Amino acid sequence: VTTCMAKKKGIRVIITVECTEARGEGLTPSRYTTEKNRKNTPDRLEVMKYNKYLRKHTLHRELKK
Repeated sequence: VTTCMAKKKGIRVIITVECTEARGEGLTPSRYTTEKNRKNTPDRLEVMKYNKYLRKHTLHRELKK
C-alpha cells in the first residue's frame, strides 16, 4: 500500500463566474462553475454566458475566492 505524503496544488482549478450586468442592476446574478488552467490564464476569466433571469447572453467574470 502506497501513501501520498502531500498533494501539490493542481494547475487546473474550479472557479465560479458571475453575471456582471445583473449585479450592476441589483437583480439576481446567474452563476456558473467551470475549470480553468492557471498556467494559461493567470488573470481573471471573462466569458459570455446565458443569464436565465435576464433571458440573454451577458458577460460573466470570475469571482474572488
